[in-house]
Formats: sequence, structure tokens, C-alpha cells
Amino acid sequence: MTHRILSLLLVLSTLVVTSCGGTKKTLGALPNLSSKEIISKHQQTAPQFNTLAARVQVVYEDEKKLQSMTVSLRMEKDKQIWVKASLLGITLAKVYITPSRVSYYETVGDTYFDGDFSLLSEWLGAEIDFERAQAILLGQSLFDLNDTAYEVSGLQNLYRLQPKRQEQNFIYSLLIDPNHFRVSGETLSQPNDNRLLDVRYEDYQLVSSQHFPSAIKILASENNTKTSIDVTYRKIDLDANVSFPFDIPEGYEEIKL
Repeated sequence: MTHRILSLLLVLSTLVVTSCGGTKKTLGALPNLSSKEIISKHQQTAPQFNTLAARVQVVYEDEKKLQSMTVSLRMEKDKQIWVKASLLGITLAKVYITPSRVSYYETVGDTYFDGDFSLLSEWLGAEIDFERAQAILLGQSLFDLNDTAYEVSGLQNLYRLQPKRQEQNFIYSLLIDPNHFRVSGETLSQPNDNRLLDVRYEDYQLVSSQHFPSAIKILASENNTKTSIDVTYRKIDLDANVSFPFDIPEGYEEIKL
């Protein structure tokens, strides 16, 4: 299950839903902004950095197990993502992602994958790419918000954006916090496939005057299978001098689609 822990942590969901315009509605105590104004403010909050290094605590739970592990995360923005998962100081798996390639290996099963994003997409049942993996880790919308009209409403003192035209098997909504215009939650439902993905950013932290996620709760279900992942950032360092070492050990068995 290690590969599912890491894939859900890194990539979570997919396909492209987008936005512009949008009429103003009564939003209670919220400032009465259009979807275009909300999206513009959200995009302006995108974190600016060259490199990021973080320590992350991940708690994974499904019907069969409850597991906690420490994850080291390194990023070079828009270029590469490196993850090492450990338990009691022992490396369980490493993942290395670039805009064109996904490589990973896990020590428990002595298996590896080295190729495009098709394996991660297959695990999640949806198309994944580098930009979406980066977005989930930084608290930005997973979706391009430039082409499709959105409706705006208020929900528990948050802005709720929903496409005016939803596909039958792709129902999406986005919650934006008016305090810093970062993502508070995203929900993707695919009812024909009995699949639901819910991502909640429970808290943010200030790092170099920028808002970064502090706690993320991920709930995923498909048919009768449910998975919960809690992600807590313990420490974030920006623009540190970091390396991205990754070599697949000899003798490991390749995962083939």
C-alpha cells in the first residue's frame, strides 16, 4: 500500500475544470465578489520560491490498516518533486517527479516504476500531471481556472465555486478562504464510477510572509473502499540548497501496466 499512500499524497485527482466571469450573488457576510475576482485573487497568492524543503507527517488509514510515517519533501518549483517516506528511520519508498516523468521504488516489495504519469493516473482512476501534483502540495487549485464559467455562492464563510455546466460523471466544487484566498477544500465526485475525492486544507501557516498548507485531510472512496490520509507539515524551508538524489536499486522488479 505504500505506493497508494505516496500517490494520493502527491497527486490526488485530475482532469481540467476551469473558470472566468460569473455573476455576483448574495454571499451573506462575505464581500460580494465575482468568480473572476475570486480566481484572480487566488492566482495572485500562488507561493513564490525557487526550492522548498519540508518534513511531513502522514497518517494513512483504510479498512485494513492504520499507519503513520515521516515524509521528506523537496521541490524545485515547476521542475521537480522528490519524496522519501520513512518509518522508524527506515526508507520505505522514494518518488521523483518531473514534468515529463514519474519514477518511484519501494523497499517493502522491491518494486519500481520509471515512466510517464500513466501509473499514477491508473491508481487514482484519473489523469495526473506534474502541475496538479505541485498544486495539491502548495494549496493551489488542482484545476486550470481560465476557460469555464463558475457560479459563486457562500458556504460557512467560504467562497464556493462550481462550474455552471457540470459533466454527468464529473461533479466538482472548490472552496476558497476569503482571508487569504487559498484553497480551503476541493471535492470531485464521479457517481457513475462510485468514486469520491474530498481534499480539505484544515490550516495554513506563514512562511516568509506567504501562506503554505499546514494540515491537509484527504478522503477518497471508490465502491466500498475508503481511504483517509492526514498530512501535517512539520517544517518548511524556502530557497534552501537541496539535492534530489534518486537511483533505483539493482534487482528490483519493474511494475508494468
